[in-house]
Amino acid sequence: MDFLNAIVALSNFVLIPAVTYGAQLALGALGVTLIYSILRFSNFAHGDTMAFGAMVTIFVTWGLQGLGITFGVLPTALLALPIGIAATGLLVLSTDKLVYQFYRRQKAAPVIFVIVSMGVMFIMNGLVRLFIGPDDQQFADGARFIISVRDFREMTGLREGLAIKTTQGITVVTAIIVVALLFWFLNKTRTGKSMRAYSDNEDLALLSGINPDRVVMYTWLLVAALATTAGVLYGLDKSFKPFTYFQLLLPVFAAAIVGGLGNPIGAIVGGFVIAFSEIMITYAWKKVLVYLMPEMLEPSGLMQLMSTDYKFAVSFVILIIVLLFRPTGLFRGKAV
Repeated sequence: MDFLNAIVALSNFVLIPAVTYGAQLALGALGVTLIYSILRFSNFAHGDTMAFGAMVTIFVTWGLQGLGITFGVLPTALLALPIGIAATGLLVLSTDKLVYQFYRRQKAAPVIFVIVSMGVMFIMNGLVRLFIGPDDQQFADGARFIISVRDFREMTGLREGLAIKTTQGITVVTAIIVVALLFWFLNKTRTGKSMRAYSDNEDLALLSGINPDRVVMYTWLLVAALATTAGVLYGLDKSFKPFTYFQLLLPVFAAAIVGGLGNPIGAIVGGFVIAFSEIMITYAWKKVLVYLMPEMLEPSGLMQLMSTDYKFAVSFVILIIVLLFRPTGLFRGKAV
């Protein structure tokens, strides 16, 4: 019985949160890896693109709630998500037209794009904080839990209770659907194949008659959809705070680089590697070990390797290790 309680505690505080967080990072990392592989630069404004998409979705969600329109047991934000994606698509296309296009035509070095994207990042961050404010914003509604602690205890008779939040289930299901649609688009549609060809060899793709402006446009639209979806899912699961998305850029980039920058499968795997690493290192293992160890050997301390305040430091350390020993990542993406 104690072993089962340990498994439930581990699932409740490590496995389920890590899978949820990993799915959110994977969606964010997919956007980073698309930009790097097709547009050939590291977009430091990606975290704030996620924040912008989530912000628009929150405003539309509040509007729908004010009109009495909800989505039943599901969050109303899911109804507002397409509008958030459309607004973010307009934003990134406008940014490309006003900023990145000039440097692309000048054949500027990748480092110039990185510096420019940092400027865009600060502007976006300022706009988001100006419009919605710097504080936490809660916008989740609908049913809170798929399974609550009380219901689980009543069903199983175990001391430990398992809670699965609705937002956690929605995150995993949505991530699976989005990833499946993305891979179908890249592998089965003519536009997707053009994007892959442009990524593999730009000169050969241009000689084949592929329109580079069309490739760039669809890349930004895909990035807008991925960034907004990731930002909304993260905000629903935790809360929306603009500065948190600024910090989230580090684990998102770490996920893309660990998996292999430019490799979509690597971005997904990297997201889960970073998520499990962050949560397992910052989790206090005392509760699980109390169930597994004899009473005389039970730990007196929290058995926590690192405080949750430093969870982003875990991403940074993993990122440094990968860059030092395997710069192409687990799935041999492009070297950084």
